[in-house]
Amino acid sequence: MKALPALATTILVSTLACLPALAQTPDMQVTAADRQQLVDSLSREVDQRYVFPDTAKKVAASLREQQARGAYERITSARQLAEALTQQMQATSGDRHMRVLYSDQPIPESKPAAAPQPEDVSRRLDMARSSNFGVQKVEHLPLNIGYLELDGFWRAKDAAETLAAAMTVLAHTDALIIDLRNNGGGDAGASTLLASYLFDTRTHLGDFYYREGNRIEQRWSLDVVPGLRYGQKRDVYILTSKDSFSAAEDFAYLLKNLKRATVVGETTGGGANAGEDVRLLPHFAAFMPLSRLVSPITKTNWEGVGVTPDLKVCAADALRMAQVTILEKRATLEQDGARLGELKQRIEELNKGKPHCTS
Repeated sequence: MKALPALATTILVSTLACLPALAQTPDMQVTAADRQQLVDSLSREVDQRYVFPDTAKKVAASLREQQARGAYERITSARQLAEALTQQMQATSGDRHMRVLYSDQPIPESKPAAAPQPEDVSRRLDMARSSNFGVQKVEHLPLNIGYLELDGFWRAKDAAETLAAAMTVLAHTDALIIDLRNNGGGDAGASTLLASYLFDTRTHLGDFYYREGNRIEQRWSLDVVPGLRYGQKRDVYILTSKDSFSAAEDFAYLLKNLKRATVVGETTGGGANAGEDVRLLPHFAAFMPLSRLVSPITKTNWEGVGVTPDLKVCAADALRMAQVTILEKRATLEQDGARLGELKQRIEELNKGKPHCTS
C-alpha cells in the first residue's frame, strides 16, 4: 500500500508502522509456541472486532487453517511471520488495510484516553511540516484555473492553517483542479476540512459505521472554515491514479457522488475502511478496520473496487484532460470573440502536449 510515511490518522495509517524504532533493528526469533499464540490472538481479535462480521469469520478461519496445516512452521523471523499473516488476511478479505505489525520494543498495554506523549506530538509535527502538511504545489494556471497538489492528508488541526493559505490563494480562480494522484491517504478530518471549502451550506458528506455498539456517526461539512471559502458555484476537478488511496479516495468519492466535482484519471486503490492498532502480544499488533465509511448517496463505499473516474485517462494525462475539459466548457458559453480565441488557442496548445500513455 502506498501511504504517508508517518501519520497517526483516522482512515489509513497505523501508528506502530510509523515508529522509527521499527526499522533497522535486529529481528526477534519466534518459536512454535509464539506462532500458535500469535495466530490464536489474531484470529480472536479479527473475529470479534473487524468491521464486517462475515468476512471476519472467514479471515479468522483461514488463519487457523493455515496454522493447522503448518504453513508458518518454518518461519522463525518475527517480521517474516508478521508479513505472512498480513498476506493471508489481505488475500482472504481483499482489504489492503489489514496487517500484522512487529515491534522490537514491547508494545504497552492500551490505556483508555491516554494522552499522546510530547515527543510523539513533536515528531509528528516535524514530519508534517517537512512535507508542508501535504501541500506540494499551489498554482495559477493559464486562463484563471487554480491547481492544488496534495500528497497526503495530515491531521486537520495541524494542516488547517496551510490548507487555508492554499485555498485563499486559489479563491478567485474560475475553476479548481485538486491533484490527488500521488496521495496515499491520511486523516478523514482533513478530507472533511478541504471538502468544506467547496460548499456554500452545511452538507451531509457521509457516515462512519462502527461495528462496536452497532452505531453510526454522521459526517457533515464545517459551518466555518479558516481563510476564504471557494463555494459551490465553480467547477472542481479531482485528479486520481491507481496510487490514490484511503482518505484521498474518500475525498474524491464523496465529492463525485454529491455532484460537486468531476474525477479525472485512473480508478483508485480501493481502501475505504477506517481502523486502528490492536495489541496482540508484547511485540505484535494488528492494524484492522473497525469502522467503515458509507455514502449517503450510494449507501456503500469504494472498498476493494476503488473510485471510478468520470473521465478515464492515464494518470499522466489527467491534468491536461482536466484543463481541456474546463476550457471547452467555457468556450461553449463565451460570447466575446477575443476571449474565445484565447480559449481555443490554449486548448490547441494542451492537445499538442498530450502525453503518450503506455497503460
